[in-house]
Amino acid sequence: MIECTASDICAATGATLVWGTGEEVARGVAIDSRRVGDHGLFVAFPGERVDGNDYVTSAVEAGAGVVAVTRGLDEASLATAREHGVAIVRCDQDDATEFLLRLAGWWRLAQDWCVVGVTGSVGKTTTKDMLAAALATRYRVHATAGNFNNLIGVPLTLLEAPIDAEVLVVEMGMNHAGEITRLAECARPRVAVITNVGTSHIGLLGSREGIARAKGEIAASLANPPASTVAPAPMLVMCADNDYTSFIAETFAKPAGVPVVLVGAGEGSAVSASNVTLDDEAHPSFDVSATRPLGAVAAGCEFHESLSLTGAQVVPDFLLAFALSVSMGVGSQDAAKALASLAPTHMRQEVVRAACGCRVIDDSYNASPDSTAAALNALCSMRVAPGGRRIAILGEIGELGDEQDRLHELVGAYAAAKPLDMLVIVGTDRADHMEHAARLMGFSEDRLVRVSDVDELTRIVSPVLAPDDLVLVKASRAAYLDRFVKAVMG
Repeated sequence: MIECTASDICAATGATLVWGTGEEVARGVAIDSRRVGDHGLFVAFPGERVDGNDYVTSAVEAGAGVVAVTRGLDEASLATAREHGVAIVRCDQDDATEFLLRLAGWWRLAQDWCVVGVTGSVGKTTTKDMLAAALATRYRVHATAGNFNNLIGVPLTLLEAPIDAEVLVVEMGMNHAGEITRLAECARPRVAVITNVGTSHIGLLGSREGIARAKGEIAASLANPPASTVAPAPMLVMCADNDYTSFIAETFAKPAGVPVVLVGAGEGSAVSASNVTLDDEAHPSFDVSATRPLGAVAAGCEFHESLSLTGAQVVPDFLLAFALSVSMGVGSQDAAKALASLAPTHMRQEVVRAACGCRVIDDSYNASPDSTAAALNALCSMRVAPGGRRIAILGEIGELGDEQDRLHELVGAYAAAKPLDMLVIVGTDRADHMEHAARLMGFSEDRLVRVSDVDELTRIVSPVLAPDDLVLVKASRAAYLDRFVKAVMG
């Protein structure tokens, strides 16, 4: 983790030393005063409901060595800082986000890390976890925790990384154009993966081309990466069959002089999968073929793979992680073994048991139209015990903008075409469009349940679940369907 003085912090970020000698040491960083470690740096983020500047005294008393504020402090807070010998710095232009990005960018350049950047509309977290698992068979790896992939989470990932790490696998999300550029300027990746270009955040970016342009920003950042002991040539890995892959390659990677490695079905692919099948628990098995040399993998190499993750949609993620890890020197057998044993991430197609005994596919962390379709496919491929029902509980999807009505209708229609014993639609206005489309497609009235929110869902649906049922729970996080999962688990 980061260890530096208050003077170092000011020099790196443009912050002003408000009180202290500048020699005060900060070790580690926190944005929650309750999580400040001994001599830690506390960054006081202002918020709509909670202002971190109001918790400076708490941070000081918790053991902070340096506190970064975004406004003037009252005399009592300053007195407490003086009493404990804690330095106070004020963020340049009172911008805590930019402060954190600058500090993390400075710290990253001081380290001998190879940073792997991971972005895309769907599958970022799965691919990130796969890469971390495969690369860890050869290198000391630090990876993004959970979903810390935004303008705050990425710098925190860098600042908390162990000094002796060799490879950092950094997930990079975005809601607006230019955010990937800011994250890449901070993390300075040497190699990167774009999983795909889908419809996530289309309401904020206007079109899929807008999404592709925002994701493509990561390619430009690979042109002049920092030196690293783990030093593969800069490269961008993408799926050959995504309709925006060639656009990103020509518009962003080629002008930056960054080679592109393609995987999956399509011309120029280095490694692909065929004969994909799902077992009764929706675990995919498939044949892997290398059509071009890739690291230690020779062209013509073939093997069979089976994954512990669920759904056919994770197969492209496997190919992306496999291609990049072997390109970075991991043995093909080591990479395949690590990827095969990887378990699902919490709340991402995680199969859990409800108190009544039924299986619940908890995919409540987030959703897009693409990932919802994939989750429905996985649900319908899984075995259901005799007498059990296949139930899909779908909530609303956020950040779809002007496309939200049409895309919710597509989700409703897609669900109606599946062999479901019950379809439960949760929400208000956007859910109306899912329900309307499902009915229009002829989904049986006696198998369709409509509720307005998670409380009504829990009250109406929980009592009717039976031990042999198989239940998918899928929605954007704002639908709070994770509360339903917790409720049925008892």
